[in-house]
Amino acid sequence: MPHVLVAGKLHPSGVALLDRAPGVTYDYVEEVSEPSYASLIGKADGLVIRTQPLSAPTIDNARNLRIVSRHGVGYDSVDLPALNKRGIALAVVGDVNSVSVAEHAIMLLLAAAKRTLRADRAVREKGWNWRNKLEASELAGKRLLIMGYGRIGRHLARMAAGFSMEVEAYDPFLEKVGWPDGQVRSAGDLDAAVGRADAISVHAPKGERPLIGAREFGLMKRGVILINTARGGVVDESALIEALRGGAVAAAGLDVFDHEPPDPDNPLLAMNQVILTPHIAGLTAECGERMAVSSVRNVLDFFEGKIDPTLVVNGSEINGK
Repeated sequence: MPHVLVAGKLHPSGVALLDRAPGVTYDYVEEVSEPSYASLIGKADGLVIRTQPLSAPTIDNARNLRIVSRHGVGYDSVDLPALNKRGIALAVVGDVNSVSVAEHAIMLLLAAAKRTLRADRAVREKGWNWRNKLEASELAGKRLLIMGYGRIGRHLARMAAGFSMEVEAYDPFLEKVGWPDGQVRSAGDLDAAVGRADAISVHAPKGERPLIGAREFGLMKRGVILINTARGGVVDESALIEALRGGAVAAAGLDVFDHEPPDPDNPLLAMNQVILTPHIAGLTAECGERMAVSSVRNVLDFFEGKIDPTLVVNGSEINGK
């Protein structure tokens, strides 16, 4: 029977699923770091992993490993070519965090528009008259550009419509395979789309270069709001800092950074027109339970020969029997 290694703290419901699985044994390391679990990888048939790296040297030491299940949907911290070389399957969870991330994005958008951080400090630091500057703005009637129109983007579009925003989305993949039915139109040309947006929310995967950099900031209307709950590196962080300093970007809401946690001298930490959160968009209590159960279920289903193939990222063998 399989031996599973759980690398990173799981919701108790995920651990309970392992406890109930007949014949399954497991090691459980709550710390989220590669060194904390590396010494145990050699005897693992399956691995459930949080956000810490899974590097090629660690994979080389995983002599029995057949399935890696990410506690989430991203896998940029996993060396996918090294897994492919060994024929080890990589699975992600299904649609378990899209509502949580969309809610977080709309929260950041509201907080940025209403200058919530500055307002809070005005009360706490005897700056009551800040209110007379009228820095806060409304969402109603503003144009929101959603970059990446997957499950998260579609949830966000419905929420933004509830605030009477005009919403359009940019997604070149969907342009190729067919735009989904609904009320949100395709933005078409990205340059034109960023130029007419009052707010931009990023929900695209990380590519070889930033999707938004100095060039794109130069095309935006002055005073735009930028939200990023996708991945650090999707937005050029240095270019964003310069755009914020110069006022081209009026406010931002960021849940992800180039380096996590950000360096103590990162200029973003000193900007009170920026709302910062510690990569928690998908980490609600409800979503944490769903991710734990789903990531463990992937491993158990793999060894029972019934894993959902749509959750397998690479082309490795997916029948664990």
